[in-house]
Amino acid sequence: MSTETFTKTPGWLDWYAGPSKPAFVPPPGAVDAHCHVFGPGDAFPFAPERKYTPCDASKDQLFALRDHLGFARNVIVQATCHGADNRAMVDACLASGGKARGVATVRRSITDEELQQLHAAGVRGVRFNFVKRLVDFTPRDELMEIAGRIGKLGWHVVIYFEAVDLPELWDFFTALPTTVVVDHMGRPDVSKPIDGPEFALFQRFMREHANVWSKVSCPERLSVSGPRALDGERHPYRDVIPFARAIVEEFPDRVLWGTDWPHPNLKDHMPDDGLLVDFIPHIAVTAELQRKLLVDNPMRLYWPEEVK
Repeated sequence: MSTETFTKTPGWLDWYAGPSKPAFVPPPGAVDAHCHVFGPGDAFPFAPERKYTPCDASKDQLFALRDHLGFARNVIVQATCHGADNRAMVDACLASGGKARGVATVRRSITDEELQQLHAAGVRGVRFNFVKRLVDFTPRDELMEIAGRIGKLGWHVVIYFEAVDLPELWDFFTALPTTVVVDHMGRPDVSKPIDGPEFALFQRFMREHANVWSKVSCPERLSVSGPRALDGERHPYRDVIPFARAIVEEFPDRVLWGTDWPHPNLKDHMPDDGLLVDFIPHIAVTAELQRKLLVDNPMRLYWPEEVK
């Protein structure tokens, strides 16, 4: 146990306690394909170089939420507050009894043996973060070297960026030698027209590169006009729906969904995760699309050995 004590970033919003039961029942075997664990800080200290200090959000709390929402599995993505120290994420994967896979953050200095240890724990991808307010710059040659090494393990690269930065990142992203999974549709500005040039570029990115997948998650981050997933609202974040539905319907075999629990760095509200699940049938409107989004696609990517 660490003797260090952590003070949350001022104004930090804790995750929503006592979430409602979703009206939407996920199909059997559904995967929450984007969530995190934070600490707990006394067991897994936060990284010295972090840009924020969160609340604690433990594996036990994550697994309780999984069961409450009607999901079977999780994909736990390394949170930036832990830097390249993957111990909290790995601990959660190992404790899951095979029901969780991980996405790590690694540096060029990682050894092949350490990569093999992560693989044995359930890690199947690495995350490259290009959101400038969250991480310091990493040279692209270092990232490309990491991508080449993890590709040999059958892992993929998860990329997090904002829509306005896609043009300058295009050449790097399209050169990656692995499956590439985009977090949160590349954070489109949903106040702009869906048929405008910015979102069209993201659609072109997916259309022209069959190795690119997208998470259609985090409407609570993208929404401008809401309404929020609070107070019993079963039709939240309506301004995000056309964007997410467009991606689900054009690329049904390359989409994933996740809660993003415990919702790091939200500034204005903390969603009720039960109501957040009720966003799903608005973007995947048929049982077939829901099964692809929540079961078939994440299983193929993270548990391929179980896919017949």
